[in-house]
Amino acid sequence: MHEPVMVAEVLEHLAPGRGGLFVDCTVGAGGHARAILEAGATRLIGLDRDPEALEHAAAALEPYGPRVDLVHADYRRLDDVLEARGVAAVDGVLADLGVSSMQLDAPGRGFSFRRDEPLDMRMDRTSGRTAAEAIREADERTLADVIYEFGEERYARRIARAIAEARAGGGIRTTGELAELVRRAIPRRGTSRIDPATRTFQAIRIWVNRELEGLDAFLTRAARRLAPGGRMVVITFHSLEDRIVKHTLRALQATADTGLTIRTKRPVVPSEAEIERNPRARSAKLRAAERQTS
Repeated sequence: MHEPVMVAEVLEHLAPGRGGLFVDCTVGAGGHARAILEAGATRLIGLDRDPEALEHAAAALEPYGPRVDLVHADYRRLDDVLEARGVAAVDGVLADLGVSSMQLDAPGRGFSFRRDEPLDMRMDRTSGRTAAEAIREADERTLADVIYEFGEERYARRIARAIAEARAGGGIRTTGELAELVRRAIPRRGTSRIDPATRTFQAIRIWVNRELEGLDAFLTRAARRLAPGGRMVVITFHSLEDRIVKHTLRALQATADTGLTIRTKRPVVPSEAEIERNPRARSAKLRAAERQTS
């Protein structure tokens, strides 16, 4: 079962008890959205690029009826979604970035190497290239750059070379094939806390879904959509995302016309109890900001 991350902390910084219109830009299975509505939000617009996630959210949020509007859209289309509904400003914005537990656990999605299945990795399976197609079409240098930049993998060149050689011999079609190839390409040096394939899988997933592309622009647009007193909460799961969020929020705070103030001097992290209950929460970081009332 999917468990939303840091629900209490989200509610503390988003403050939906004020009432008003809130946007969950990555609604997923609806866990955060349900908590926001229960805590007092008047209405909620939920976006997700994954149609399967929206089906789960629709079931979870059905009791709230017309208070909920679910939209199949990438969070970077926030302006388009709000303009289509005649909404000029909102009271809160939540973006829980990255791949969800539901996507990781669902068979056939290709995000995890725990099962050997088709190498897909698309958050929205209605469009775009699969990971297998992207790997097949990219040159070796591009693959090395992707694995190094998005996975922070020191053996990126070795892995890219191994992928190129495997393609010449028939290609890489499944998660198991890719994971085993990466493991063989990385020198063994004792034991490791994480599987050697983890960073490469993260890198290819970020690349295929363009996860970092336009994140700073989204944050800027979201900040400008906040009503006076409105709040924004962003949860990240790896350092590349968090770095973009940190620097963008600082830049917005320094821009006089946004009226934005950062609420979290340091990122908020899950409690030890939450990490013990939900180990996938361990890398989460929450940052929040508020638009001043005057």
